[in-house]
Amino acid sequence: MQQLIFGVLTLASFGFFAFNLRKIAQNIHMGLPLDRSDRKADRWRTMLLVALGQKKMFTRPIPALLHLALYAAFVITQIELIEILVDGISGSHRFFQESLGGFYTFMISFIEVLSVLAFIGTVAFLARRNMLKLPRLNMKELAGWPTQDANLILVFELMLISFIFTMNGADEVLQSYRGNSNGFAISSWLGPILFDGISNHSLHILEQIGWWGHIIMVYTFMNYLPYSKHLHIFMAFPNTYYSKLEPKGQFSNMQSVTNEVKLMLDPNADPYAAPAADAVPSRFGAKDVTDLSWKNLMDAYSCTECGRCTSACPANTTGKLLSPRKIMMDTRDRMVELGDYKRKNGNDTEDGKSLLGNYITEEELWACTSCNSCVQECPVNIDPLSIIMDLRRFLVMEESKVPTELTGMLTNIENNGAPWQFAPTERMNWANED
Repeated sequence: MQQLIFGVLTLASFGFFAFNLRKIAQNIHMGLPLDRSDRKADRWRTMLLVALGQKKMFTRPIPALLHLALYAAFVITQIELIEILVDGISGSHRFFQESLGGFYTFMISFIEVLSVLAFIGTVAFLARRNMLKLPRLNMKELAGWPTQDANLILVFELMLISFIFTMNGADEVLQSYRGNSNGFAISSWLGPILFDGISNHSLHILEQIGWWGHIIMVYTFMNYLPYSKHLHIFMAFPNTYYSKLEPKGQFSNMQSVTNEVKLMLDPNADPYAAPAADAVPSRFGAKDVTDLSWKNLMDAYSCTECGRCTSACPANTTGKLLSPRKIMMDTRDRMVELGDYKRKNGNDTEDGKSLLGNYITEEELWACTSCNSCVQECPVNIDPLSIIMDLRRFLVMEESKVPTELTGMLTNIENNGAPWQFAPTERMNWANED
């Protein structure tokens, strides 16, 4: 019966997870095409250093070490999860212990040490959010669900670790009653402290509670991720692989606009030549998520809401409305909303809302200095600036909305070849002054 329950639970969990992954893929594919298939060696190197190696996290060593403990525990614990799956399907107990011998003891001990470090890191992160109240973790865009989400996932982590040590600790005492010992690094001394003197039957129940609690928490965590910012656990890898490899200050040009400029500057060009079928885009810039690239939308799903981008943003630091983290959160929220609407009402339907206006304001966009600090700081190479610039491009090219301060400067550049209100012939007058 237990094997049957385990099989049904496993199939249902993986099935629901696959269903949610399909929705996420559909949402990302609402974005415009973008070719990121070049420089594969550089892309693999970036992914290994940034996603796997956590390179950019270590600009802030303390949270980096705490995060590394959680990250390493999450990755390495999957080895034990393989055994739990085998035990659940076959009805065995520690399927690999006898065949692997001392190596098995080493691996489980290593997992237990990592779990202790993860426990310390989890408690520290809870304290940083709820007791120390770090400014970047308590900004207004995190009010409500984002804060609850962050705390909930940390509580899940504590529960998972507790179940691991309940399972291993009870089993350690049970084996010692039988004249054996697993010899695991932590549970070999923690188990007797917690469970010594308990009957065999009670120990078996405790071991089963730990075992079932562990697998249920894994499945709960897995199916919670698509609704959580912690989806970055998976998304960080493809997101860093498809990172922008060009210099950060290099902006993209719209090919249709570039062609027009070349046409005006080329005396041999035929102004009456028919343009290519795809020469004129359906929209200049971006108004909604469907006008952004698929990589922009993948960025939104990869955001962990850590706030490093916002804490480094000079506009936000000086009290402006802009928060790069909010830009990514708004993009994700709008993408999910529109994706659900289209799945319900058809791909060609529109809900009358848009990213620009309903989620992100013009004031936020024009506060950006395009300094790339947010891009530099992001631990998983998210590019909020790309979204900001596309939304700005729509405002300028589609709606002719430019702040007054910029209008004067642009007029001077057009008329005088410089941002200042002086004719080119007067530019060196300062040198003639005594």
